[in-house]
Amino acid sequence: MRTPFSDELRELVDFDRIQSVETIQSLWSGYGSLLRVLLQGSEYSSVIVKHIAPPSNAEHPRGWNSNTGHQRKLRSYEVEASWYRLYGHRTNAHCRIPRLLGLKSLEAGSLLVLEDLDTAGFPLRKSDLTQDELKACLTWLAAFHAAFMLEQPADLWPIGTYWHLDTRWEEYETMAAGPLKTQAKNIHQKLNACKYQTIVHGDAKYANFCFGEDGAVAAVDFQYAGGGCGMKDVAYLLSCIPGGIRHEEVEAALLTHYFDALQLHLHRAHSTLDFTELENEWRRLYPFACADFERFLLGWAPGHWKSSEYSARQVKKALTALENEPFV
Repeated sequence: MRTPFSDELRELVDFDRIQSVETIQSLWSGYGSLLRVLLQGSEYSSVIVKHIAPPSNAEHPRGWNSNTGHQRKLRSYEVEASWYRLYGHRTNAHCRIPRLLGLKSLEAGSLLVLEDLDTAGFPLRKSDLTQDELKACLTWLAAFHAAFMLEQPADLWPIGTYWHLDTRWEEYETMAAGPLKTQAKNIHQKLNACKYQTIVHGDAKYANFCFGEDGAVAAVDFQYAGGGCGMKDVAYLLSCIPGGIRHEEVEAALLTHYFDALQLHLHRAHSTLDFTELENEWRRLYPFACADFERFLLGWAPGHWKSSEYSARQVKKALTALENEPFV
């Protein structure tokens, strides 16, 4: 079987022939396809190919079609390539990711060829998580943040996450007037001014975690990896809980699990780091991370299901903290 990129793929991976090509999904707004390519005569029975092919006329699912959004998406694919090329090999078994097999620029787009996590022992995808599975994802984030603690995000987004304010002015302008909009810049700056910065995943939703039958976890999709406070990833992951966190004791248990795992992994990578200081700083910033994402939602998709009673309580905590200790 031949595909439009068979020759280019052969430059990156040795094989005799392509047996079949399965479309896993289209990329956001029609910017290409995620494919599983089954190979014969290769050390890999299958590979994952992210075929990036930006459309001439993009159609955003929520109507956000602009040159600003187009340029952001193009940059995100460049960042993901940089992530795999420059940083991916520095992850470990505790923050497993697919191995990079090759990168190739095309006349109109590019190919990112990755290890197939299904064949590596992570074949399960989940739209809802048990508490144990959620904690496994938090453990993955803790190991990931520990591996890149105090790292300068060269060739990544200077500020990670897909919703950060500097790249979302259009959404900010559409927000209804209110305290969160008034304080959005201060919340943004408060997060960016924290002492303990790491590299954040930037899109740590359920769909970007792959699970093994034994409970092991791996993660994919590093288009919005960049610098920042690790609470951004944690707040975003917890925002995926249907209906939000209903009781603060659940929040306390999940954050304690994350920080216990972070301390364990930091002890291996940064044994002299003042963990108590880091934990105190990041715990104070958790409501700010929640409020930062809520600001994006209120501009991008008012009424989104992730805007919950829980997120409203976190916004109130952040606004109260700013009143008591204004950002300088």
